[in-house]
Amino acid sequence: MRWGSAVIALCVLVFAAQALETAVFSEEPATEVTAEAVVTMCDPPEAAGGREGMEPGLIDCGKDGLGDGWTGDGAWIAGAGGGTGFTEPAPTPAPASSGGPESTGGTGGTGAAEAEPTGTVPDRDCSPAVRAPVVRAADPRVVRAVNRQWRRIERWLKANAPETHRRLPGPARARTIAVAEAQMGLRFPDDLKASLLRHGGSAGGDPESWGFPFFLHSSMDVRGIRDTWRRLCGIDAEDLTDPRTEWWDGRMIPVGEDGLGNHLVVDSVRRDVGETDHEGDMDFAPGGVPIRSHHALLRMTADALESGGSIGYWRPVASGGTLDWRIEDED
Repeated sequence: MRWGSAVIALCVLVFAAQALETAVFSEEPATEVTAEAVVTMCDPPEAAGGREGMEPGLIDCGKDGLGDGWTGDGAWIAGAGGGTGFTEPAPTPAPASSGGPESTGGTGGTGAAEAEPTGTVPDRDCSPAVRAPVVRAADPRVVRAVNRQWRRIERWLKANAPETHRRLPGPARARTIAVAEAQMGLRFPDDLKASLLRHGGSAGGDPESWGFPFFLHSSMDVRGIRDTWRRLCGIDAEDLTDPRTEWWDGRMIPVGEDGLGNHLVVDSVRRDVGETDHEGDMDFAPGGVPIRSHHALLRMTADALESGGSIGYWRPVASGGTLDWRIEDED
């Protein structure tokens, strides 16, 4: 009877933990952020290596913090002082087509009422308003849940794919994420932010380092996310149909790429994970299964690694000390 009682107690504990984790990730986006602190994003020239060697995305505001707003990306904003730290002006939104109303798409638009498009209109999410970077603390419960899944993945990699484990990038900086959010006009979901704060830093040009592979996509660091978002917006900055079915929409956050023009994305509004391909489609069932959040992607990956299972038709395999993904029915 003692053994039976112990088993029942363990089952209750596991169920309670799963229920708590599900409750955390079923909250509305408006409740995600639990603390906010506006921080000065200015970096003195001596700390940043001088204007010539300044890190992209950071700002030299002068000795008194009220400088001219020169940025490491080569942009110059007159009168950007005050220590507010906004980085560069967004492109001026193009006027809406006379064929239909403007589309708001996601969090980076102008706030106009959303309406069904009747013609080609600019993607307002690709032209966010200039704003100051703000460091927002992720919900501690979300951080713990994300770190729990990363620990499972790291343990498996260390035992079965040590090369992939060795090449995992370090943590991103919170202010680097804040700069990217400001420049993209989007708010990263808390679980994505927590994941980047664990393994979202730059490889520093090391050719032997890369982001963790999800399917055939190598995950990107924060600056890679921002630069890829800019590039994709430069290719397609129009709203044609549904932001979740057309090839690209500015409300998406690209988090992985395969080098062939295909990208893994997180919808900044719905927070689920999708895939956009070079043939002009976007799908929110990578591998044939829906993935409702970045945390869910981590959990499903950890489950597949530990059980030898799969995520839809994608199966993780250790080969030569590295993690690879293969289609389930491949030999």
